[in-house]
Amino acid sequence: MEVFLKSDIGLVRSTNQDACTGGVFSGDAAWAVVCDGMGGANGGNVASSVAVKEISRRLKRGYRDSLSDEDIVNLLTESVQKANNKLYKIQKGDPELRGMGTTVELVLVKGNKLHIVHAGDSRVYSIRGRRIKQLTIDHSVVQEMVAKGEITSEQAMAHPNKNIITRALGIVPEIHLDYIESEFKDDDYVVICTDGLSNYIKPAEFVRMSRTNSGEDYTQALVNSAKDLGGSDNITVAVITNSVELGVD
Repeated sequence: MEVFLKSDIGLVRSTNQDACTGGVFSGDAAWAVVCDGMGGANGGNVASSVAVKEISRRLKRGYRDSLSDEDIVNLLTESVQKANNKLYKIQKGDPELRGMGTTVELVLVKGNKLHIVHAGDSRVYSIRGRRIKQLTIDHSVVQEMVAKGEITSEQAMAHPNKNIITRALGIVPEIHLDYIESEFKDDDYVVICTDGLSNYIKPAEFVRMSRTNSGEDYTQALVNSAKDLGGSDNITVAVITNSVELGVD
């Protein structure tokens, strides 16, 4: 198993309010967490950084190869809930950080299973061969409009309210989290990204670039493409794979 991480400030923002980290627990277990912060000049930076550090600390402390699927779900959700509680207390106790929050994508691959805990509009994709599937559903105003048939997915990418999310860590004492479980096969890979990437790159492009790039080159190619198309937001992507050569033709 391998994990590749890339975060870029983009071409417009003065600070990078994204944060990410990840690692490998064993030959068949790897993880990554990606957060996109929000809230004032410093709030976003603090929210994403604190969330990533708190989640990764609890995950590393609690993970064992002997954990059952149920144990893994409990560990992932508890790690994110504890981060949410910490952020909530910080923003309530500091007027300068009031209202800060962050999206979260926490992913653990173990054996043939992919476990995801999700809140916000950052995304997790699974790529198998030439096919890509979005595993998470955005918690956002425009996604609710898509679900109601008011706009299309293509229109959502350019909608003026595309950045308004309906769930984020740190806003309420206890957050409702989505848990998603999916199959993971040899040579699959998982792409976790903030909206600074998904707002610019269509799913088909994720697949196309995966055919001609591998490892760190793939994450860099995705970031470069988002910047070439405008780069108006911070851009962060993590890739988990058990194949050294990421599907290169």
